[in-house]
Amino acid sequence: MSEPPQSRTICLIGDIHGHITKLQNLWSNLENTIDPLHFKTATIIFLGDYCDRGPQTRQVIDYLISLPSRYPSQKHVFLAGNHDFAFTAFLRLLPPPLDGSEFSEGWKEFEDNEEREGWFNGDGYEKMHLQGRRWSGTIKTQFDTSKGIKYHGSIYDAAPTFHSYGVPHGSADLVKAVPDEHKKFLADLVWVHEEDEVFMNTDDGVKCCKLIAVHAGLEKGVDVKEQLKYLKARDTGIPKVQPLSGRKNVWDIPEELSASSTIIVSGHHGKLHIEGLRLIIDEGGGLHDKPVAAVVLPFMKIIRDTDVLTK
Repeated sequence: MSEPPQSRTICLIGDIHGHITKLQNLWSNLENTIDPLHFKTATIIFLGDYCDRGPQTRQVIDYLISLPSRYPSQKHVFLAGNHDFAFTAFLRLLPPPLDGSEFSEGWKEFEDNEEREGWFNGDGYEKMHLQGRRWSGTIKTQFDTSKGIKYHGSIYDAAPTFHSYGVPHGSADLVKAVPDEHKKFLADLVWVHEEDEVFMNTDDGVKCCKLIAVHAGLEKGVDVKEQLKYLKARDTGIPKVQPLSGRKNVWDIPEELSASSTIIVSGHHGKLHIEGLRLIIDEGGGLHDKPVAAVVLPFMKIIRDTDVLTK
C-alpha cells in the first residue's frame, strides 16, 4: 500500500483476548502489507481486551510491552477494554474514585447479580471495584446461552488469564504472580484516545476527519463532552463504564457528532462492522476459530491474522 500525500498511516487493531499467535501473525501481515517507511512511523491504536478467553494473556502483554522498543519511531496507543479494566481492578491498580467514595459504593446498584455471578470474596475484595469482583468470581451457571458456549470461570471468561500466570482461577495469588511491568502496562491504559487530521478513503474521496477511539463506543443520549471528560479523567467511581462495556447504547455515532467528520472506532462487539465513519473492529470476539482483524487508514484496508500474503 502506498500512502496519499500528507496523510499518516494509522493501524486500528481489534480485540486480541489472549491469542498470542494471532497477534504475531496479524502484526507480520501488517508489516508485510504496509509500505516499510510508512509502517516504521505508523500510529498503532490497540482497541483493548488483551486478556481472557484465549490461553496466553501473559505472552500477549509481554509482546505489547516490547513494541515501543522494537519500533521506536511508531506511536503506540493502548486502550483499556472492559476485560482489561476488570483485570486491573482485581489487581487493585485502579485510581480511586474522583469523588472520594469507596469502590464498595458501586456494588449496591448490581447486588442482585452477586449470587448468580459468584462475585469474588477472597483477600482484598473489600477495597475492590465491582468489575474486579465480577471478573474473578465463579459464575454459578457455567453456560452462556447467548453465545452457546461455556463460561471460563467467570462472567468475563477470566480463568485462562489466571492460568497464564500459573495460578488457579479466582486465586488472590494472582496479585503476586503478575510481574511489575505488566501491572504498569495495565495501570497506564487509557480509556479514550483522540486524533486530529486523520485521513480516510470514502466513496466521495479522501476525507480529513477527527478520530475518537474508545473500546465499546460513545453512549447515545449523554453529552459527548461530559463523556470525554470522565473518560480522560478515568473516573473509577462509575461501577459500569458504558463506553467500555455497553452494547446497543454505544453502537451508533452520537447524534451531536453525526453531522461532523468524526470517526468513532471501537472493538468489543464481536463483529467487524464498517458503516460510514463508525468502525467496529472485533471480528474474533476472543473465539478460537475466528480471526483478529485490523483496519488501516487512510486506505480502509482490512488485514486479518489469517491472511495468506503472497510476495
